Amino acid sequence: MENVLFGLIMGIGLSAACGIKVFIPMLILCLGARTEYLTLGENWGWLASDGALAIFLTAMIIEICAYYIPALDHLMDLIEAPAAAIAGTVAASAMFVDMSPLMDWTLAIIAGGGASTAVHVGKSVLRGVVSVPTLGTGNWAFTTGEVILSAGMGIVSVVLPIVGLCLICGIIGGVVYFKHLRSRRENRVEVIPA
Repeated sequence: MENVLFGLIMGIGLSAACGIKVFIPMLILCLGARTEYLTLGENWGWLASDGALAIFLTAMIIEICAYYIPALDHLMDLIEAPAAAIAGTVAASAMFVDMSPLMDWTLAIIAGGGASTAVHVGKSVLRGVVSVPTLGTGNWAFTTGEVILSAGMGIVSVVLPIVGLCLICGIIGGVVYFKHLRSRRENRVEVIPA
């Protein structure tokens, strides 16, 4: 039961990290499986192959570089929305060991795909908040933060799963709170004295 719980927590953590940058957590998953630090679910052994390593490494480099090009970063956000959901589902399913296929895929789609999609949407909203006032010139700093956060969240989710889960809850809570403050500010009506 403990393996199932830790696999669930690690899978959700990696999935959420996929919502920030798709291929960094997939590379972490690949490297963890290659070093036998992570045990993958049945039929997911290919994630530790040489081909998967080459693909994830190349895709990660392209993904990071593309986000540093101002006009291309918004296009990447659109392209990565479905990619993040798929990567989150795959990462979660790969970590769910000792589960029936029905339970594995149900949890992977709902928890993994849902976590990566929620984080990706929050990230896209925050990117817009940075992009609009700076006319895209602040995007390089935001992208650097995304890379660090995705890598950090992916590593922490694998090495310290409980801390990773708390980090995810904190990030989602922060995004919800920020969105609430923003909507309150927009809905505030100023009263002009007579």
